[in-house]
Amino acid sequence: MRPLVMSRPGINQPSIAVIGVGFGGIGVAVKLKEAGFTRITLLEKASGPGGTWWHNSYPGAEVDTPSMVYSFSWMPWNWTRTHVRQAELQEYLEAVVDRFGLAPHFRFDTRVERVEWDESKQEYAIFSEGREILRANHVISAVGLLSDPKMPDWEGIGDFRGPLFHSSRWDHSVDLTGRRVAVVGSGSTATQLVPALSEIAAQVTMFQREPGWIVPKLARGFTPGERRAMDSKVAQRIIRTKILIQRERAQIGGAIWREGTPQHTAAENAARAFIKRSLDGRPDLIDAVTPRYMYAGKRPIISDDFYPSLLKENVTLIPRAVKGLTPQGLTDVEGDEYEFDAIVLATGYKADFLTSFDVIARDGRSIHDIWSGDETAFLGIMPEGVPNFFLMYGPNTNGGTIVSNLELQAAYIVAAIQHARKRDASSIEIQPWAMDVYDRILQDRLAGTAFHYENNYYRSGSGRIATQWPDGVILYGVLTKLLRKPFWRLGHRIGRTRGDKPQQAPPRPYRR
Repeated sequence: MRPLVMSRPGINQPSIAVIGVGFGGIGVAVKLKEAGFTRITLLEKASGPGGTWWHNSYPGAEVDTPSMVYSFSWMPWNWTRTHVRQAELQEYLEAVVDRFGLAPHFRFDTRVERVEWDESKQEYAIFSEGREILRANHVISAVGLLSDPKMPDWEGIGDFRGPLFHSSRWDHSVDLTGRRVAVVGSGSTATQLVPALSEIAAQVTMFQREPGWIVPKLARGFTPGERRAMDSKVAQRIIRTKILIQRERAQIGGAIWREGTPQHTAAENAARAFIKRSLDGRPDLIDAVTPRYMYAGKRPIISDDFYPSLLKENVTLIPRAVKGLTPQGLTDVEGDEYEFDAIVLATGYKADFLTSFDVIARDGRSIHDIWSGDETAFLGIMPEGVPNFFLMYGPNTNGGTIVSNLELQAAYIVAAIQHARKRDASSIEIQPWAMDVYDRILQDRLAGTAFHYENNYYRSGSGRIATQWPDGVILYGVLTKLLRKPFWRLGHRIGRTRGDKPQQAPPRPYRR
């Protein structure tokens, strides 16, 4: 693709650091390269690309969203399944990296600790392992929302003598065949793990603090004829558009998230019918897995095989939380003790933003101090008071079609950086008034939704809904196209005195 901004290399070639190389980081890097930016460094704590799909290699790991839309619109793929599994999705992301030549921009095994704004030089210093490793004019955080594992604070957490690990850090050296395995958690990961482990383990026991609403996924492999048809990019685009429209009908206006609407009622009724259909004749299980809160009060789970797995002789559901660990196993909150050979923690992730590194803005203020427990960002992309810093999958962008949202965010970030460079501006940030108006309108639209259920990860410290987007992807896409130049605030001009031509500082070598 022809570069969009290369006429004035001195001004139009800022250094850009992208932290995290999952879907978000890879997607924005591709769009930056297509726009003509070349001084891009992608920093990743893992040893390879993929983000959450690099880390989550547990048995049964697969997407909840149809494969056709859990992929970039500009990189179609001939998927083998309606809902792709981890290995194939990792293969896809590595193919994107190869096709768009991103490999030279990567720095793996690099855990960023903080990025610190240098006001005098209008750039960020990036630190890892206690020392500065890189300078960049712009920083893009693509670490996502649910990427930092949440470890429980149980009694005797170090007492268990067998293998103990989080699902997102799967220990492939441990063979669970024929063993007694505990799975702690009841979210999407646990409902994928239990059926998979039931195929190999002697006994699988799942500890469920609170059940989630589950709807069928209807996952299956594509037939040879379907795969031949998907060789056509036009056919793929038609299918992708159809899926997005179907999802949009339920989400537009936030109808599916509001109790009493036809969409919400239909969704909850379908979930209740799925329970009864799957567990007919087992009233004990029906009672244990039926939530006591409205549909969407917690993240809905999409699974075909979890309920059937509960009917297997080697699977046991304990509808209670865990209290602590013992050398032989664990104890639940009622004091009952259990013995296991291995324990898998499907306890989710820290649902706060930027938990893996800190951002120091002007006057040495941390972004967490600026937020004061209420994470906000304009369109989930530009936090107030933090120049030249962008978020992907930021506040109030969760829900809907995530990869489509990431594409829209990437386009918005590229446009913002282009705008700053074309205006010779050293920095760009969101106007404070724009952030205030946007957030008030957003919270008004979130009022009355099921997201306000008290026991979920959606809420900030103040009770504000900080993670969720209340509408479909169409409205979000329109806003990312419209809410641009008048809402941005530019810093001073780069290295200009009257009559001078802009100059570019020599590139900084990487320092380890």
